Amino acid sequence: VDFLRNLFSSTLGLGSADKVLDELTLDAVARYIKSGKCKNIICMVGAGISTSAGIPDFRSPGTGLYANLRKYDLPYPEAIFQIDYFKKHPEPFFALAKELYPGQFKPTICHYFMKLLKDKGHLRRCYTQNIDTLERVAGLEGEDLIEAHGTFYTSHCVSFCCRKEYNLDWMKDKIFSDDIPRCDKCNSLVKPDIVFFGENLPVRFFTSMKMDFPCCDLLIVMGTSLQVQPFAGLVGRYCRSSFIFLKTIADPLFGLLGFGGGMDFDSDKAYRDVAHISTCDEGCLALAELLGWKVRLYSMLIGGSFNSRKSPASCLSSLYAKLS
Repeated sequence: VDFLRNLFSSTLGLGSADKVLDELTLDAVARYIKSGKCKNIICMVGAGISTSAGIPDFRSPGTGLYANLRKYDLPYPEAIFQIDYFKKHPEPFFALAKELYPGQFKPTICHYFMKLLKDKGHLRRCYTQNIDTLERVAGLEGEDLIEAHGTFYTSHCVSFCCRKEYNLDWMKDKIFSDDIPRCDKCNSLVKPDIVFFGENLPVRFFTSMKMDFPCCDLLIVMGTSLQVQPFAGLVGRYCRSSFIFLKTIADPLFGLLGFGGGMDFDSDKAYRDVAHISTCDEGCLALAELLGWKVRLYSMLIGGSFNSRKSPASCLSSLYAKLS
């Protein structure tokens, strides 16, 4: 019976009988991290961690990216990220890319918190849906990241016979000159290495998850509604130790999450998963404070000029003023 229970737990992501938290709270998560038993933390992040930097998410009513694409005269909002549509009509995508291009925005508290996890020796990997490269700007390196939906960091010719690679600066020059990027070698379109609908995710996404998730001690999910597969399916691969879910209060999709993704926050059998309902930045600040890392996080955010004699509210106000 125990064998079958463990088999179903590992297959379905429903967890095992091992209980590592004494209560399902953020305080208990902090105690677990400080215990020395939590050595491999994986972060799963989405567009919600970059909204405080000024980058819109995709689906928020009225303010999300999909709600503000009428000016591009698309047949439907998602078409701007459809590979077949892009090959015929690349102009809308590159117009949007000019608005959202990396280098125009600064990392958020969440981005620097993940860098702090790395500095403290806890970060196993960050799996990100984002293409804004702010994880890299905050100090995470290629080996720390699985950019599941690709990145602007490199670009390639779309022709299967060519596939010539181009760097970030080359693509930036083209986009900000209002030129449609074309290959110097074959004159085909050149596309940033972000994953469009109709394209496969990077091979490294699939190979890394097989190595990372079996040894994960804590999974932190921030800023994603977990609607897009196969990224969302990563949660079901996690069946060990504890899970913390940081989510924006206003997100209406929070109530849809539960055992379907291998998560159980409030049933009678809940023993592992913690939901902290706040903005992602506030959640990271709260956890940093419980860990005793708040001063270090502030110093990373404001370049070492944090003044601990100020109140937290005035420090945060000063922080956002400096980052804006």
